[in-house]
Amino acid sequence: MTHPPYADRLVRLRQRMSETATDMVVLGPSSHMMWLSGVNPHGDERPVMLMVSQNHAGFLMPRLNADAARQATDLPFHCWSDDEGPDAALAALLADCSATDAGLSVVLDETMRADFALRVLDAMDCPERRFTDDTVGLLRAMKDTAEYDALKAAHLLNDAAVVEAFSSLEEGMTEWDVQAILHEHYKVNGATPEFTIVGFGANGAFPHHHTGDTKLTRDMAVLIDTGCRLNGYPSDMTRCGWFGTPKAEYEQVFKVVEAAVQAAVAASKPGVRASEIDRAARDTITAAGYGPQFLHRTGHGLGIDIHEPPYITATSDVELRAGNVFSIEPGIYLKDRFGVRLEEIVILREDGAEILSEMPRTMQRS
Repeated sequence: MTHPPYADRLVRLRQRMSETATDMVVLGPSSHMMWLSGVNPHGDERPVMLMVSQNHAGFLMPRLNADAARQATDLPFHCWSDDEGPDAALAALLADCSATDAGLSVVLDETMRADFALRVLDAMDCPERRFTDDTVGLLRAMKDTAEYDALKAAHLLNDAAVVEAFSSLEEGMTEWDVQAILHEHYKVNGATPEFTIVGFGANGAFPHHHTGDTKLTRDMAVLIDTGCRLNGYPSDMTRCGWFGTPKAEYEQVFKVVEAAVQAAVAASKPGVRASEIDRAARDTITAAGYGPQFLHRTGHGLGIDIHEPPYITATSDVELRAGNVFSIEPGIYLKDRFGVRLEEIVILREDGAEILSEMPRTMQRS
């Protein structure tokens, strides 16, 4: 393959396929395809797939997209045009992958269009199919050095944007005004906005508040949850503060959420189940009397996608591995008053969790 990261990932995938007795992996236009090959084709109703077996890797590719996709990979294309349809090209690709026998073990991209997946299954002889959890998904969840470097750079840029946003707070400005400050910082520094939540006052009690026209007044809580995308990888962080003199109740809630973050970070080690990290955060908040006000999971994985496995939930038995990247973001939400959420993105090292952000979690004051 043209680029060394993708060649290495293909080797690792084939090794994992051998370990899991997988005969073939089939990916559609998705983050999985982008991670494995660097190809990010236009996704529409025309079937596009990357198929990998031990003896072959190649694309089913609409002819009108081939030249653009060729810039990212030197893997072979089985092209088809609108006037002939994809069936012959698909059959040729399956033959090259030695995928014509009955009962083969096939991994399908769970994010692929259903009609693409069914087209592959219908063209095969009684395949046994599953999704990517123990192959591509598992490998994607363990970030390599290049991915770490990209994620770290995105988070350092995000740090600077959030610092600027809090330092720019003025009475009378709207949530949209703060969002504009963040987005301009991203753009000036070569990044694009990924998402932004700015919640003033009681709006912070909605975990997924839509940034709006609420105006900032004295003695009001401020929550900023935001991220940018730099060199293909996103950042994600939440910081909270108070515009004016914070109420004692806010300070108390802030301390509880900070203790929950610390507990979850301390629990984050290779070999620990995701549910144990969630429990560390949730037990801290419950012990302080705010259990019902912690409304969501403790975290989500982050990589090419802003939300991807592993998910840090109370019901997840996934055993975490070195290289996993995920958020730790407990929160307490008091309706009609305020919300406090503090979020870090961590990468698991052999000795524990490394936090990607370098911005302190201390209460921001204006």
